Amino acid sequence: MALWGSLFPCIKLGYAAFSIDSANVPNIIMFAGMRFLLCGGVVSAIALVKRDKIAAPKTKNVFLILFIGLFAIILHYVCTYVGLALTDGSKTALLKQLGSLLYVCLAFLFIKREKFSIYKIIGGIVGFCGIIAINLTSSGVNFSVGDILIIGASVCTVVSGILTKNIARDNSPFWITGISQLFGGAVLATAALIMGGSFLSFNLNAALIFGYICTASTVGYILWNYILKTSDLSNMFIIKFAEPLFACLFSAALLGEDIFKLQYLAAFILISTGIILGNRSAKALTK
Repeated sequence: MALWGSLFPCIKLGYAAFSIDSANVPNIIMFAGMRFLLCGGVVSAIALVKRDKIAAPKTKNVFLILFIGLFAIILHYVCTYVGLALTDGSKTALLKQLGSLLYVCLAFLFIKREKFSIYKIIGGIVGFCGIIAINLTSSGVNFSVGDILIIGASVCTVVSGILTKNIARDNSPFWITGISQLFGGAVLATAALIMGGSFLSFNLNAALIFGYICTASTVGYILWNYILKTSDLSNMFIIKFAEPLFACLFSAALLGEDIFKLQYLAAFILISTGIILGNRSAKALTK
């Protein structure tokens, strides 16, 4: 969550480093496409070299991984990158948790293996209150185009999480991450070129920012997909409430935003409490 949270300000720094205007949608999509082409290519290469230890997925699972790439990479990051250019970071962090909250509270209605637990529901609500606490100084949620796109990205996160959970036990997180990101990056870059976008021009500053974004994204996805092998998705989404907290901390460090406010302390306490409550049910079930 720390790695993913750091990406919010880094993507904004990337826009500035590559001189990408918020209205230039093709180049914004190209930014995402080049990111995942590199990430997916590196991870797939590692999995291929280590194929004696990392078993390749079966053909039927490759198609499922491509489907994951559609939601986790293509749809999710078109909505996220364009929405982030149109919406401030704190609001983005808040809206991206709506899908997770709905899943935590309602998953037991649709997925048999998810057990009803009052702790999960309370944990999800408390965690979401922590996200609201971060934004107490805002004037409220006004649904702009950017806001709607971020909500769409949140729903894509839930869909991709459910799909990944279904195949994570029988497939390496390296292959899931590599194939989905390589496929998603290729589609995004191709779409950007068709829309009139161009490949990004690098200088030293841009290369360093882009390198960090790729590294943090890759490691974050591999860790997430690995943990999904043994953890309930609802518990994972409760932990995901920590992502916007880290986004605020890194925004302060990298963008100079003021975080020395009472609501940040309240947010930390609420999010931590939500994580503890949400995982209490998981521990009880394993006893």
